[in-house]
Amino acid sequence: MPVTPNEPAVFAALLREALVALDLPPALAGRLVVTGDDVLPSCYAVTTLATAAIGTAGLAVAALTGTAGPVAVDRHLANAWFRWSIKPLGWALPAVWDVIAGDYPAADGWIRLHTNAPRHRDAALAVLGCPAERARVAAAVAAWRADDLEQAVVAAGGCAAAMRGTAAWAAHPQGRAVAAEPLVALALHEPATPPRWRPDGPRPLAGIRVLDLTRVLAGPVATRFLAGLGAAVLRLDPPGWDEPAVVPDVILGKRCARLDLRDPAGREQFRALLASADVLVHGYRPGALAALGFGDEERRAVNPGLVDVSLSAYGHSGPWAGRRGFDSLVQMSAGIAAAGQRWQGLAQPVPLPVQALDHATGYLMAAAALRGLLARRTTGQGLSARLSLARTALALPVLQVPGRPFAGAADEDYAETVEKTPWGPALRLKPPVAIGGITLASDLPAAALGSAPPAWS
Repeated sequence: MPVTPNEPAVFAALLREALVALDLPPALAGRLVVTGDDVLPSCYAVTTLATAAIGTAGLAVAALTGTAGPVAVDRHLANAWFRWSIKPLGWALPAVWDVIAGDYPAADGWIRLHTNAPRHRDAALAVLGCPAERARVAAAVAAWRADDLEQAVVAAGGCAAAMRGTAAWAAHPQGRAVAAEPLVALALHEPATPPRWRPDGPRPLAGIRVLDLTRVLAGPVATRFLAGLGAAVLRLDPPGWDEPAVVPDVILGKRCARLDLRDPAGREQFRALLASADVLVHGYRPGALAALGFGDEERRAVNPGLVDVSLSAYGHSGPWAGRRGFDSLVQMSAGIAAAGQRWQGLAQPVPLPVQALDHATGYLMAAAALRGLLARRTTGQGLSARLSLARTALALPVLQVPGRPFAGAADEDYAETVEKTPWGPALRLKPPVAIGGITLASDLPAAALGSAPPAWS
């Protein structure tokens, strides 16, 4: 593959950073074999990040299972999985974005409004004082300074991000806080009774229970990977929540239930599920679970051997640690969209070609869960891991990698088996990583949110 002289070194450094953060031997990197020659065009090495993140998850599987031999990642399939893993047959996925979501010119720069959730849209419209019409929203935004509007929307319970450059983000109090955090922050806890479970056979996570409290998109990517290894994943959503554009893609292999944690009966049911779980993956803002009675110490008291993996948008420290956020907003805040704008020479922000922060963080979260299961198996210790989209953004290499531009998934990239989903038949991409004799495939098709009871079986 024709690359700049620095790309292999950048890839090696990124892979090493991930393995060290996970407290896995850096020598594992020598087992990773990368094939394929296409790239996602960007001023950032997006394909490098995708390949390294998926490769890290694959190496974590090998470390947990003791699988010998190479771990192989296909760059082409990695690019494809960072877009969509599902191909509808005779039906179409809903639109990804709400009609008023997107980038708008403010009085002194650009701002992005994230309005996919009804309450976030209502908050933005209340601040702007206009109806949900794009032209009216654009006119209202133009009267605001970008920073002022960002602060007002966030204060109202909405989601917005002014576009900043990389230097401005590095100097920002939240940018400095995130830069001081590791890519994956691990903490081991006092040993509990070591589980009798051992990874064995082509479905190494068979018998492992994963409780999933995440929404779009990184957390669901993580639990989709764990489900592909045989784990029993139970996703819990509050009443009324939906994310129709991505559910068919990320719910593969999971059972999905509704549970209201604001209700005392719902909290007791959750406590019972938590006590019998092996892994908890959650994306609640810092402090949100504690407000419901399930802070860090409470969770460990309920389940001392729990593998606890948490995600935040803007980091776990600093003034924005509790701020709502999504991949597209972090790209605006952290200088990524501004760098793309300069690279393309355009007037408007230019994001990454895929939601790379979400997907990469998702695979790193899966690797952290696997690292936690390794600790439990060997010492009985519980493990907590913290990751954030903003910290993953700092790992994204600023490097344009020449190569054949990724043209999308081809027919031969999909498995032959037709997946029968509630929305219609579909095909699913072949796995992007091969790990010895391990089978990476899901036992359940994608299902609608709330389609199962809040129980393990």
